[in-house]
Amino acid sequence: MQRLYTAAGEALRGVPWQAYPRPQMERAEWLNLNGEWEIEANGRKSAIRVPFCPESLLSGFQGKIVYGQPLLYRRRFLVPDTWQGKRVLLHFGAVSRHAEVSVNGHPAVTHENGYLPFSADITDFLTAGENQLTVTAINDLSPRYPWGKQRKKRGGMWYTPVSGIWQTVWLEPVASQHISTLSIQTGENWAQITAQGVSEGTVKLDGQEYPLRDGQCKIVLSQPRLWSPENPFLYRFTVEAGKDQVCSYFALRTLTVEQVGGFKRLCLNGKPYFFHGLLDQGYWSDGLYTSADPEGYERDILAMKALGFNTLRKHIKIEPQRFYYDCDRLGMIVFQDMVNCGPYRYLRDTALPTLGFQKKRDTRLTRDRDTRRHFLAAMEETVSLLSPHPSICLWTIFNEGWGQFQADECCRRLKAWDPSRFVDATSGWFSQKESDVESLHIYFQDLHVGNGNKAQLLSEIGGWCLKYPEHSFNTEKTYGYRKYDTREQFVSDLRALYLNQVLPLISQGLCGTIYTQVSDVEDETNGLMTFDRKIIKLAPQDLLDIAGLLSEAMGALPS
Repeated sequence: MQRLYTAAGEALRGVPWQAYPRPQMERAEWLNLNGEWEIEANGRKSAIRVPFCPESLLSGFQGKIVYGQPLLYRRRFLVPDTWQGKRVLLHFGAVSRHAEVSVNGHPAVTHENGYLPFSADITDFLTAGENQLTVTAINDLSPRYPWGKQRKKRGGMWYTPVSGIWQTVWLEPVASQHISTLSIQTGENWAQITAQGVSEGTVKLDGQEYPLRDGQCKIVLSQPRLWSPENPFLYRFTVEAGKDQVCSYFALRTLTVEQVGGFKRLCLNGKPYFFHGLLDQGYWSDGLYTSADPEGYERDILAMKALGFNTLRKHIKIEPQRFYYDCDRLGMIVFQDMVNCGPYRYLRDTALPTLGFQKKRDTRLTRDRDTRRHFLAAMEETVSLLSPHPSICLWTIFNEGWGQFQADECCRRLKAWDPSRFVDATSGWFSQKESDVESLHIYFQDLHVGNGNKAQLLSEIGGWCLKYPEHSFNTEKTYGYRKYDTREQFVSDLRALYLNQVLPLISQGLCGTIYTQVSDVEDETNGLMTFDRKIIKLAPQDLLDIAGLLSEAMGALPS
């Protein structure tokens, strides 16, 4: 077995991740607290490079991790003199899983979700000169909280756990009255901007000024430019309220389900659209949950666009907001999964459904009240956090029954929070009644659509392995659903899959496919890139024409 650095990891120097962490609400001043920290684990102190988790190579951590035991992070920082008279906010992109934060010995904030950001106003705890920041992080791998694909005994489709700080830590000065959050709703020709924390102000867009009253501003555009992967146009604007100013952006696009060609279709901007996608786990050979640099997302997105893909299914993970910003500006649709809670059982959740036993009432599944409560709270916060991003077109609630409970009720809740996007309530199996799509996973049979009256989505297919041992995490084991020895046969069969199986299903209601997957991940060598991202297994000429054929087939459907 070997663990790999990417080229970006080898070139890493200085303070990592210096890109602004929150592109949807950007201020001019901020202070990056990434870089070298002290960490204490099991009574032993060592250095660690934040924001990389201690399990990763890029962290530089040399100690031993005991899951359920605390990791104690420390670092000192100075507040710039120019911030005098302002409030100082401390932000964490994500800490896995339980985090307790103190500043100069004063408790500042506690947080329980390992995938979502959190903040605290630490102004009253600061002193002149150096300040001490302390973070106690415990990853107990509790199934009562969102846990994703982490497993202590990793292997197969389960991956190395991620503990502690794994996203950017940063400080931000703000006025005493400032914009706390910025939410954006859009339609075909309008945008509704809501700035919480302030009442009056001005929104500036393309040389025009629009009043912000009671924290709200509606902008109507007479000649709107609609967002799509082919034309990812963003409207950039500034909000000024008192002494506060933030820069942001929105995009205009519509998502509807329409009857076209005898079947329900997922439509983008009023027209049937084929969502030609890939499963994206968001794991990296050197940083695990965290790319060596923020440009890693752009490289992945552009590599997949070059092959003709227009959609990434972000699988059971919430990324730093830079990822969604890159999808917004580069034109990559995102199907965003919620992160699963609850225990996984192989027989119930994988073996029997794979054999065809896929119908099950879910009212009595995942009955633990705390697990249900934590999942619903995380789902609501995920929607609130990510809904301003136009690239997100579909929410996936449950994957293959993992932690599933009352999917119909969960779907209704999500639709109430965000009626503007598609919802896949049960990706794979255990479908109930409420969902915009009938969502199938097919790995071991010929592809087919379902028998329901919903839009049809093959939300997982493929998973074929073409292994490059010198670029693989595990030279001894290979996990995937079909294995290839030659690139030529892999390309030939992949083309046949789309030409002979996917393409004919469009006339039967198929709206999109998600092929597994973007990159190899640890034992899995079923990616279109190797785990270290040094080899892309396909060339644009291998698949680009297929993307055109899929799009043409959707466009040729009778009205």
